[in-house]
Amino acid sequence: MAASIGIMDSAYFVGRNEILTWINDRLHLNLSRVEEAASGAVQCQMLDMTFPGVVPMHKVNFDAKNEYDMIQNYKVLQDVFNKLQITKPLEINRLVKGRPLDNLEFLQWLKRFCDSTNGGIMNENYNPVERRSKGGREKSVKGSNKMPKSLQTNNTPPNSSSVGLTKASGPKPANTAQVQALSKELTDLKLSYDHLGKERDFYFSKLRDVELLCQTPELEDLPIVVAVKKILYATDANESALEDAQEYLNQSLGVKAEDEENGEQEDY
Repeated sequence: MAASIGIMDSAYFVGRNEILTWINDRLHLNLSRVEEAASGAVQCQMLDMTFPGVVPMHKVNFDAKNEYDMIQNYKVLQDVFNKLQITKPLEINRLVKGRPLDNLEFLQWLKRFCDSTNGGIMNENYNPVERRSKGGREKSVKGSNKMPKSLQTNNTPPNSSSVGLTKASGPKPANTAQVQALSKELTDLKLSYDHLGKERDFYFSKLRDVELLCQTPELEDLPIVVAVKKILYATDANESALEDAQEYLNQSLGVKAEDEENGEQEDY
């Protein structure tokens, strides 16, 4: 099942915010960036929640900050993959670097895998904070013992006055004209959604090709490639990284031009 989740599967178009909400709600954490899950501890606990008893949580280090400690977590994860006969390769050397796209892609796959295993239903008897504490190695992963606000909101019972108001003034039955108008609007929205989905798939595949090209060992240190990666791996969704990339490129090319000029002067 895991191997059948291809790169163009809809799983890989789940947004960063949805992934973070999924993690924070289920594990009672407070992650704000996907790179904060680069240690592998979150992935281990997601599988512990999906397959109770399979993950040796006492070996999972939630305070891992250096690559050595992170790799130990991924070794635990690899052992779990082997037990569950999960064939997806673990690209540990890329994940521990904390690159946003690499970690987002793996978390997108993990969400699809867990959802397809348990139907997306949360194990109500699973206590994530207690499981981390039993592991004995949790200190902080921006973790929180408090239930996230999103869960608190979902668990808040409706106000009695609003319930009474709903009963007293329910919606009126729609007439035929309204039904037809809504049906047409729904059809238009579906066509628009399908078109946007195809356009999204097209540009995502191009973006992925660019990333793979930039990771070619012979090219990755070239100034233009470094500038492109600054745009690809920018974490601030509200600001464009183009200016920063252009500045880096101008500086790199300026230094190179100056070096060539000095070399010509020495020849004379």
